[in-house]
This record gives sequence, C-alpha cells and structure tokens, in this order.
Amino acid sequence: MLSRNKKIKWGILAPGRIATKFAQDLLTVKDTELYAVASRTLEKAEEFKETYGAKVAYGNYMDLITDPNVDAIYIATPHTFHKAYSIDCLLNKKAVLCEKPLALNSADVDVMLQTAKQEGVLLMEALWTAFLPHYQDVLNFLEEGNYGKVVSIDADFGFYREFDASTRLFDKQLGGGSLLDIGIYPIFCAMSILGKPDDIQANGTFFETGADSSCNMIFSYKNGAVARLSSTLKEETPTEATIKCEKGTIKLHTQFHRPTSVTFTDADGKQTTKDYDVNTLGYNFEIAHFNELLRSGKTESPIMTHKFSHQLMEIMDKVKEEIGLSYCY
Repeated sequence: MLSRNKKIKWGILAPGRIATKFAQDLLTVKDTELYAVASRTLEKAEEFKETYGAKVAYGNYMDLITDPNVDAIYIATPHTFHKAYSIDCLLNKKAVLCEKPLALNSADVDVMLQTAKQEGVLLMEALWTAFLPHYQDVLNFLEEGNYGKVVSIDADFGFYREFDASTRLFDKQLGGGSLLDIGIYPIFCAMSILGKPDDIQANGTFFETGADSSCNMIFSYKNGAVARLSSTLKEETPTEATIKCEKGTIKLHTQFHRPTSVTFTDADGKQTTKDYDVNTLGYNFEIAHFNELLRSGKTESPIMTHKFSHQLMEIMDKVKEEIGLSYCY
C-alpha cells in the first residue's frame, strides 16, 4: 500500500490520440505525476515527454514496464495489444489502468483478471464515463427509485469518418470498427442501468477490411425492459441516451458519454435540466478514483468491477456472434 500523501508516478504506454487527452487531465490531479512515457519509437516518446512534462521517455514498452519508479501504467495501445501489455505490467507489479475494451473477447479478459488476482495488483478498465459526475448522478437518481422502474433505454453513438484502410479505426486485426471503439458506450449505458440482458439481437454492416461500420442492437430483459442501442462510423448521430421510466424520463444530451447536461422530466411533464460543466476533458475523475484505490491498497474498483468488465465483454462477444464478427490475432 502506498502512503496516503505519496505522489503517484504514472507511465503512459503508447502515446496516441487518447493518451494525449489522458495526459492533459492527469496533470490536473492532485499528488499525481506523469513520470514516464513509452512509444515504439524514442522520437515520439521524447516529443510526448516534452509536451506534457514527463521525466523519462522510452523507445520500447518493456523499459517503462520494468522502471522501478513507476507506480501505475495507463495502456493506450490498439485493442489487440491490451491483454499482453496489461499482463506484462501486472507481472512486474505495476498497477494497470487499461483503456476500454480490456481485450477482444471475454476469454482474454478472464486471463487478465486471473493474473491481477494472482499477483495482487490493481487492474481497472478505463471506461471513463462511469466516473463522470453526471453519470454517477443519474445512476444514484435511478437507484433511489424516483421515477420507478426503468422501462426502456435508447442510446446511440455515431460519427462519420472517411474510410482509410491503413488506419487503426478501420483495421479489423487491430480491433477497429464501431462496436469496440464506440458501441461499447451505449452497451455500457444499458448494462450499468439494467444489468446483463436476457436476450440480445443485433445486426451490422462492414467495411471492406472486415471491421464493422455500424451495429444495431436490441437487449431484452425478463422484467420487460428493453434497450435499443446503435453505433456507426458512417454518419453523425445524436449520441444521446434516453432512459424512460414508469414515472418519468431522463435524457443525457449529446454527447452522453462525456461531461454533458441531463434533463429530468417527471410524469407531469415538469422538466429540470442540470448542466455539468467541468474545467477538464473529464478523464481526471477516473484517474483520481484509480489513485485512491492504489493508495488504499485495493486491487479492484467498486465502480468498474472486474465482474462488470467481464460481463461487458461477454455481451460484446454475443453481439459479435450475432453480426458475424470475429478477430484473429
């Protein structure tokens, strides 16, 4: 267990687009230091180091993983490599915050979770939405039963990206496609509120690379609730989430997965909108939570539990099966 006032030294493994946002917010978290960054090329690591004030730059990942000064590592590689580098970190007693999804399938997630348990090291999926104030408030509101039982959820995530077979987003072998990249957010929304569905129906479309270009899903529950979810890389969509309950409706405005406003409408039609303005991109909330777990000697988050991450991937496995998507790596 780290001392309560120890400055936690972070390392970033793979300084890509998402890592730049993470680093920017990490610098705002109290008693936290961006200590090191590792890339496949030293030049890129050095550039990132200079931009965000890291102390050390490495031209290969294992140098970061074995650095005795590093307390925690944020893994931001393409999805295909999450499992291998997470396990390398865990075996070297480094706490791991791994970008979502944890892996490409639930079997790999199992291995990661078992390794974390075996080594007694903290592992958490970096699904940042779970830690945002607006999302926590919605979950608490529903938990209190203010609007009664949840009847349905409609959530989408879509944007247009010009097809480029050479980029990760469209590369099936790197876990590209709409489902794992952005479809995970509507699925997370449904699962965090309604739990694991009893039935899943899905259909999808594909790019010529084999990566899915869009995915439409219907989750059904024994209590009668239903979730209608979608993701696409072919067009801009509202990217909102609407939760209909017996006595009211909650709408998470665009983009629902990041800090946004929420409108509560009761059975009489009275509306209350709450804005959640933050001075950061929003990644600082998951970082602060992870830091607290690390300082407390915890090996699992009570918010993003290992069970939740495993079930989330089980659901995506079923969706992949439904639409005919598989990964070979």
